[in-house]
Amino acid sequence: MCSATSLLQFLRAGVITCAVSICIISHSISAAEHIAPTSWSSIVSSDLSRLMPKSEVRPLKAGETEFISLHREYMSAEQRAVVLIIPDWQNLPTNNAGINFLRTHLNDLGYTTLAMTVPDIDWQASKKASQTESTDTATADSQQNENTNETNSPADQASESAEDTVKHVDAIEYVSDDVIDDYKENLIARFEVLYQTALNDGSKIVLIAQGASAGVLLEHYASFPNDDLEAFISLSSYLPNNERNQQLNTLVSTISPPLLDVFYSNDNPDLLMSITDRKRWVKRHSKYDYRQRELFGLSSEPEQHARLTKEIDGFLRRLF
Repeated sequence: MCSATSLLQFLRAGVITCAVSICIISHSISAAEHIAPTSWSSIVSSDLSRLMPKSEVRPLKAGETEFISLHREYMSAEQRAVVLIIPDWQNLPTNNAGINFLRTHLNDLGYTTLAMTVPDIDWQASKKASQTESTDTATADSQQNENTNETNSPADQASESAEDTVKHVDAIEYVSDDVIDDYKENLIARFEVLYQTALNDGSKIVLIAQGASAGVLLEHYASFPNDDLEAFISLSSYLPNNERNQQLNTLVSTISPPLLDVFYSNDNPDLLMSITDRKRWVKRHSKYDYRQRELFGLSSEPEQHARLTKEIDGFLRRLF
């Protein structure tokens, strides 16, 4: 009798221990599922702060978001201008596609350079907007169906339900407007802070932007903001959206600052197909301070870096 009682107590203790262990394991697993990965911009800011010279690193803040800028002083007898350098999205201000070469070599020609990191891309921006729209649409459709069901006959309801089963899929853009607009808003917020910082170093401001960052900034300057520029230098500017990329061909001829439009012979096809249209719109709108230059070879080749620097310096020396 005593042995049976002890055996029963032992089994109960084992069951309780297993239940507690299962609860602990399930709790730890569910907690691990909600750990968000570190954002790309945070990793970039951490690496630049740790690896770049401390004299070049300047932390800035746009609203609640902190980002890193890299500052280098001019190394000639006189300062000619302050050059703001903005890389393509998901690219570093030290990338080897000409940005880092310009950042470090324009100083010898009399330019102070100020480069910045770009914001993260929110690929879920389109889903958030579509979820909101779908919720509103579903609510409206349910109300409409309730009203029609009350008035329509059973035969009409059967025909309408058959028509609702037919689905038509529209063409999907490469990147949605919501994603581009979200990136544009965050980039312009950082650019405004960078611009105000540059005014402390000089009154003449030049902007060099690359890729999709150049595309959204061209859209921004087509709305005639108050941030005056001596020149806008676009490096392989495009937008990863067919409709907006076609609109960009028109916008390059409407912005106020003089524009140097640089592209490479092996750039992305959307950009290469737009080059001729840009010239046509420039001719129609009589933008006489527009220049277009094609560079050959890869954008990472040292020879192209040197030629890019000469093209930019020559363009700016004709202006001031």
